[in-house]
Formats: sequence, C-alpha cells, structure tokens
Amino acid sequence: MSGTQASNASNRILLPVRQSFIVFTLFAAVLANLIPFGRFPGIPDWVALTLVFWCIHQPLRIGMGTAFILGIVMDVADASVLGQHSLAYVVLAFAGAAFSRRILWFPLSQQALHILPMLLVTQLVMVAARMTGGAEFPGVLWFLSSFTATALWHPLTHILLLPQFQPEDKDVHRPI
Repeated sequence: MSGTQASNASNRILLPVRQSFIVFTLFAAVLANLIPFGRFPGIPDWVALTLVFWCIHQPLRIGMGTAFILGIVMDVADASVLGQHSLAYVVLAFAGAAFSRRILWFPLSQQALHILPMLLVTQLVMVAARMTGGAEFPGVLWFLSSFTATALWHPLTHILLLPQFQPEDKDVHRPI
C-alpha cells in the first residue's frame, strides 16, 4: 500500500449493520427531502445520496425494490410525475450495486468521483421523465445538487458507518 492509501484506510473492523439502522437512515432521508427549501439550488437529494450509500455498502440488503418504493414515496410527496423518482432511483440502485466492489476499493475522495456521475444520471432520468410529462427544463442550476451531494459523501460516510465501528479499546475477556 502506498503512503496515501495507508493514511486513508482504517484498521478498524466494522460490525454488521442493523437493518433497523438502515431503515431509520432512509426514513430520515425522506424527511430531509420533505423540508421545504423552495427553489433554492444546490440542496442535495438526501434519499438518492443515502440510497446509493447503502446500495454500495450493503448491496445484498438494499436494492432496486427498496429504491422503487422510496421513489414512489417521493413521487407522491413531491406531487411529481408518478414514476419519475422511482425510475431514477432504480437506475441509481442498479449502478450502486453493480459498481459497489469497485468503488469500495478507493479512498473516500475518489469514491465521491464515482458517485458524481451516478447522481447526475439520476437527475437526467428525472428531467427526462418530467419533460416527457410536459414540464419545462428546470435549468442548469438544478444539477448543482449532484455536486453538493458529492461534496457531502465524505462526512455522510463517516456518519453512517459510525454505529458499525468496534470500540478501539481491547476487552481482556474477549479472545479477538
């Protein structure tokens, strides 16, 4: 390992993630998406960001079915074209699961560079579905949220992995 990769890698072993924690984070992401920011550009799609995180880190637990259900919830909550978020989130979940092994080999800063095109494609699918339904193009600033979400990849990863970290202090009564 080179010096750069060794400094980014953690020597800590992760505990298995609890399904209840995954459900809680996805529910919190839905609630965060429901906060009314108006037309302020740059607000990330919290559901997409949390969904792609879990699809990359837990591809056997969170997949396209969960993405479809979350998409329907967001379509109803946003009163948008039915299927707009669902289609985009399913594409995102597929890409996240397909590239999960590759992405996890990289440090967090380079993982974010892999996440950016996936989030941009998600937004392109949403725009295409919206425009097919007769809406106008939302403007180039609408894509700023993918860049904001990419910038949040590093802190979000640390926050979502925090409950899985084992304590660093050794227990003398445990053999491992």
